[in-house]
Amino acid sequence: MPISGPPLDKPVDLTRLLSLGLAAKPDGIAIASQATRWTWRALDETSTRLAHNLLDFGLKPGDRIASLMPNRTVQLVFYVACLKAGLIVVPLNYRYMAPEIDHALEVSGAVALVAHAERDGDLAKSARVGSLKLGVIGFEADDGRVPTLEGLIERAQAPTPLPDLSPEDPLCIFFTSGSTGKPKGVTHSIESMGWCLANCITGFEIGPKDAMLAACSASHIGSYVLCLAALAAGARACVARTFDPDEVLPIIRDQRPTILAMLPAPLIALVRDHGATHKDFASLRYCLSGGDKVSATLDQEFKKLVGQDILEDYGMTEIGLITINPPSGLNKVGSVGLLNPGVEASIRDEDGNEAPMGVDGRLWIRSPGNMIRYWNNPEATAETVVDGWLDTGDVMTADEDGYLWFRGRRKQIIVHDGSNISPQEIEEALSDNPVVDLAGVVGVHSLVHGENVRAYVTTKEGWSPPAAQDLIAFARERVGYKAPEEIIYLDDMPMTPTGKVDRVALKRWAQQAHAAEIA
Repeated sequence: MPISGPPLDKPVDLTRLLSLGLAAKPDGIAIASQATRWTWRALDETSTRLAHNLLDFGLKPGDRIASLMPNRTVQLVFYVACLKAGLIVVPLNYRYMAPEIDHALEVSGAVALVAHAERDGDLAKSARVGSLKLGVIGFEADDGRVPTLEGLIERAQAPTPLPDLSPEDPLCIFFTSGSTGKPKGVTHSIESMGWCLANCITGFEIGPKDAMLAACSASHIGSYVLCLAALAAGARACVARTFDPDEVLPIIRDQRPTILAMLPAPLIALVRDHGATHKDFASLRYCLSGGDKVSATLDQEFKKLVGQDILEDYGMTEIGLITINPPSGLNKVGSVGLLNPGVEASIRDEDGNEAPMGVDGRLWIRSPGNMIRYWNNPEATAETVVDGWLDTGDVMTADEDGYLWFRGRRKQIIVHDGSNISPQEIEEALSDNPVVDLAGVVGVHSLVHGENVRAYVTTKEGWSPPAAQDLIAFARERVGYKAPEEIIYLDDMPMTPTGKVDRVALKRWAQQAHAAEIA
């Protein structure tokens, strides 16, 4: 039987996104970084002016406008302006290279691109940027080019009227990571994103007294949802321009956030920074992390420094952020927590039947916050969404209290002698070793066993790698037969643009090595 979060009455009304902050503290700070501050009044007035000027520039409601921007406060101003103008924003991963940029522009049909000047070289290699109907709008350029985003923000407000918005109107297109094929354009409507924000505000317990530091890219769904949820709740949104300790620690000290959200890789770098002290984190109500497994080592080091466990959450581009270990409830360390309000989950076996409690199965989600479709890809939409349920492709198990435990992507599960092995479980066991910095686990082809477990490992700075057999024995003490048969040490671990261990790259290396062996 499916499990459900508490009921949720209504979505956030995105047409009144800033209303709580404007009413309560119009001259208080709505958005802040180390470089800039925006009051609620300035955010509202500037985003309205930009919305008019974007339409006057030649964009029409329903047009797609892509952005290739690093984290800046003006990025959030731009998002709010696009909402007001009825434009569909297409945030591109800032690490995209020309082929990935071209794919996103082609799929979305974007008519314009807002891009930072430092990406000029990559845009020059693009096959599609030059044919954009309205061209490129520059950002942070000092060469006198026009148009620029700053110019559209600063010029007098054009008389072009803003449209009436409908809940069904598409709001944004975010591209998937491409780990299971070509990236797909996940489309959320004004209404579906309103539900995403509402379940996040309630489940994450965000209120007007909070300051949210989402120290992750606002070009990805997680930070986008967290920042807009904070604004909708009347809370302050803090923006880290980069995610290294030299940027994040000062903004923590200056802005005193009550909620910190970071991916595991940059979070462990923050915790291990020699300048970080317990006092720095005194303002935090909680720290949440997701997007990849939070290792026991990271949680232990964070708790030693800060005095709190990390709260894990779970989400994906298609569904927003849908679980968290409840800030005011029991934190089951290692779990991704309980379902947020308004969300239903079904854990199913390979035949589509409900899996018994405590048994691994594929996670399906039903929520009004689910995406409305993949842009211009009805086949992929029909494959992913069946009878209102969205197939996440992730393997989970649920315990007797309704807490969910992430086991891995279905396509990354290792099948060894007929047993399913989760890469995350092995990676966590390896990371318990004090010498190990990062671990990535994949399956490699075996004629005898189907797949064997191979672990790629980096060691902490200043440490020598232990003998492979010693590390295998260390893992076997913790996970038994699931322990890796092979350990390969790397100087650098491949990482995805979102800061996760890139298992796709590791799998490709393993396949290439296997092909070479049999050639």
